[in-house]
Amino acid sequence: MTAVAARVQSWSFTANHLAVGGLLLGVFAFYVALPPISARSPFWPALFGTAGAVVGLVAWRRGSVRLGWSAVIVGIVGAALGYLATRSSVEHLDIVFTWPSLIAAMFVFATPLVYAAIGGIFSERSGVVNIGLEGMMLMGAFWGIWGADATGSWITGVLIGMASGGLLGLTHAFFSVHLRADQIIGGTAVNLLAVGITGYAFVQLYGSENIPAGVSEIPRLKLTFLEKIPPEALGDFLFGAFGRLSLMIWIGFLLVAVSHVVMFKTPIGLRIRSCGEHPRAADTVGISVYGVRYAAVTLSGMLAAAGGAFLSVGVVSAFNEGMTGGRGFIALAAVIFGNWRPFGAFGAACLFGFSTALAFRLGDAYRDSVAGMDVLAQMLPYVLTLIAVAGVIGRSIPPAAVGRPYTKQ
Repeated sequence: MTAVAARVQSWSFTANHLAVGGLLLGVFAFYVALPPISARSPFWPALFGTAGAVVGLVAWRRGSVRLGWSAVIVGIVGAALGYLATRSSVEHLDIVFTWPSLIAAMFVFATPLVYAAIGGIFSERSGVVNIGLEGMMLMGAFWGIWGADATGSWITGVLIGMASGGLLGLTHAFFSVHLRADQIIGGTAVNLLAVGITGYAFVQLYGSENIPAGVSEIPRLKLTFLEKIPPEALGDFLFGAFGRLSLMIWIGFLLVAVSHVVMFKTPIGLRIRSCGEHPRAADTVGISVYGVRYAAVTLSGMLAAAGGAFLSVGVVSAFNEGMTGGRGFIALAAVIFGNWRPFGAFGAACLFGFSTALAFRLGDAYRDSVAGMDVLAQMLPYVLTLIAVAGVIGRSIPPAAVGRPYTKQ
């Protein structure tokens, strides 16, 4: 019986690896038509896409159902996108797929999502659903740039923005934990409250004018040592992708690693996770479930607001009403897609950031040749969000007690 089980496990292991190979072939079917390869014949995307789909079918027959079908779909989509790329001019492809600048832009667009998603992980791991990430980001965006304008320091601005998000998180925690209100409705109310507060404060503080020019901005770190790497050793690529990133992007990288260690390697993380999995047991051993949830949701608001502050102080140096544009909800999708883990959420945020950067470049490159392309391309991150969330339904396992109010006895 043991030998049979080992054989089945080995068979499944091989099937999963086949499926991953099919996925890679499907991706390569698109990549082969892009710079720097730039294959101009549709034969190559069709070849690799078909091979990926066939490998996916084999993996499906061998038991890797979900990954196998994913490989089939990616193979077909990769072949179709590769064909479209071969029909486009090389000049347009060079504009869109300048990889160093595209990767740098990916990190810029992903960073607000990273901060908000990490905040969402802390909140939901403690047992509180935080739909209000969007509103907390919006509060951080406005009060962050207002603080930078009023004090002349981007550091103070970001801290003021984080404080505003923390207050909103504390409000959400009060209704969700203390009053045991429905957390989805409470989060929606938080979003509406943030829209009202920032809109009213913007009009009262700045009137019909915009944020003045010259506001202190988050600095960029120039990694000069990357310029010394020879081009043949990818020096130009590395400097273009990582050589001029904002300081808060690097802090975001560090935040992901630190949050993973805190959540899964420390007693603090164990307390947070126990409150989200089995609050009654946590209360029995002396853990304050209310206190942990209050702290986690408040921290969630501060981190989401830091992402919003980066958006206003570090990217556009301005504020527009509703400027977060649904990024809080995309961050929430990144939490789910990343299975409530920091590195998973970071990967999902980078995927959405890449799609946003790609959308802007597609709009710029094909605006003149395709009517409405600049507007149509902006749908890409949101469509990808829907596909990603739909794809992980049934696979991602949320904390057992998330969304359930706890009553201390």
